[in-house]
Amino acid sequence: MGPKGWFILKVLMFQGLFISHSQEQEDFDFFYLVLQWPGAYCDTKRSCCYPTSGKPAADFGIHGLWPNYKDGSYPSNCNPDSEFDKSQITDLVSSLKKTWPTLACPSNEGFKFWKHEWEKHGTCSESVMDQHEYFENSLKLRDRANLFQALTNSGIKPDDRFYDLEKIRKAIKDEIGFTPGIECNKDPERNDQLHQIYICVDTSGTEFIKCPILPRERCPSRLQFAKF
Repeated sequence: MGPKGWFILKVLMFQGLFISHSQEQEDFDFFYLVLQWPGAYCDTKRSCCYPTSGKPAADFGIHGLWPNYKDGSYPSNCNPDSEFDKSQITDLVSSLKKTWPTLACPSNEGFKFWKHEWEKHGTCSESVMDQHEYFENSLKLRDRANLFQALTNSGIKPDDRFYDLEKIRKAIKDEIGFTPGIECNKDPERNDQLHQIYICVDTSGTEFIKCPILPRERCPSRLQFAKF
């Protein structure tokens, strides 16, 4: 094989490695189902805007279903050609408005939020589910988690009082069977608030599992459960 042949072979080998690496990046080890408390989202300096459908219910809403790796990293924006198509989820829009509400300003229906979540995270799960299944599975998982009921049954209510972090964690674990990740934010008075809950889901996007890795927590031992 002459020099030109070797050059072509090297180019083909490089392209092959590149394609393999790109495909590998679309694989993942588990999902985080991320649920947020609207009272904490809104009780910050940035504030919030209710969606055009009105103030959401005082319940945990979906932030997203995020593919992740066991080392704590995650894939994102895996397929620029797979654009959000709201015609694929017309039967889910009513449920999405209720349990996956947008709180971003200016006030809107929610399609911008869902588009962002699909294109950043959903496109990295296309090996196991299409766009409709991505949103449908998220809705089913959120309902199954039933976080608000789990907390209120344990005497933890959104009344601006402070609760033990470990009591919050135990109430959720007793409900779903696994230890969740808990994320806080701060209100304008710098109080630490219960903000988001991370629940791990298997690669089929249908079953809760023990978390291979939990997000790094920066929450103190007591958290405020903000009113909404």
